[in-house]
Amino acid sequence: MIERSEESTLPARHIGPRIAWIAGALAVIALLIWQGVSRGGNPDPALDHSSTAASIDIAVLVFREGLECILVLSAITASMVGDSKLYRRPITLGAAVAFVATLLTWRIVVGILDSIQDSVPALDLQAATGLIAIIVLLIVMNWFFHKFYWSGWISLHTKKKRALLKSADRGESRARVAWGLAALGFTSLYREGFEVVLFLQNYRLKLGGHAVLNGVIVGLIFASIVAVLTFVAHRKLPYKRMLVLTGALLGVVLLVMVGEQAQEMQLAHWIGTTPIPALDGIIRPWMGLWFAVFPTVETLVAQAIAAVLVLGSYAVVEVQLSRQRTAAVQHDVSLGLLQPHNTAD
Repeated sequence: MIERSEESTLPARHIGPRIAWIAGALAVIALLIWQGVSRGGNPDPALDHSSTAASIDIAVLVFREGLECILVLSAITASMVGDSKLYRRPITLGAAVAFVATLLTWRIVVGILDSIQDSVPALDLQAATGLIAIIVLLIVMNWFFHKFYWSGWISLHTKKKRALLKSADRGESRARVAWGLAALGFTSLYREGFEVVLFLQNYRLKLGGHAVLNGVIVGLIFASIVAVLTFVAHRKLPYKRMLVLTGALLGVVLLVMVGEQAQEMQLAHWIGTTPIPALDGIIRPWMGLWFAVFPTVETLVAQAIAAVLVLGSYAVVEVQLSRQRTAAVQHDVSLGLLQPHNTAD
């Protein structure tokens, strides 16, 4: 009977990841069907407008930021069971307020940019917002790759949570503890929301709000699926693999954005344009539409620099972590906690 019960619970342990991967596959199939129908059965990338590619990029970023927020919130609420379970409510309330604050921030930023559109040339404004978007994406990539910062962000919230719960045990006012936990929920979500708001402005100025809305909705749908599986179904999802996958996708998005930004700066005459005639037959027009790869020195050099920055920062952090692990092992050996193997017989 025990063996049968264990076998029956085994599939449930993997239902969360399976649902996530099935949802992703269905989304890709739906995208291909939609593209084929909208293009009369001919899904040629060269016939499509860049708004579809932009919506996919936006969806990836929104899902990635939502995944990071869910991971932080799950780390905060993981130990809140039994009597402390009621403290999850102020955290949820704080996250809900942060979502509303993100929408308000969107309206404020949109209003500011729209108010200066009449006095600033469109190409200059797009180039400026594009630079901001690239900076935001570089920050996101650094938070993903730099494990020191990532672990520090989670540990900062968990330490504050523990301090608040200890103060509640010492007889601290429940209202004060609730406000503190609500602030944790707020900062966990609003930081991601603020980054997304800044990131989306360049796309909005270039393509309008429709393409942005499509990407945001798709990203929120996938993030909502993960949130439901985490907080409602209490499933342990492969967060690390999902972060690695979305991080790799964001790397592609970064290269695309850098190529687009370099082209916009060329059109605004911020930088020069040096064509490479030898690449005209290799780099096709659809590659510029979907991947922002253009046969010019400036765009290709900018994308190469972005790739070196991201991969170089990842390599530096990995070397630092490897040195730390080696130093920790050597320290344990010196203290006698780890006994080296005696090869002498």
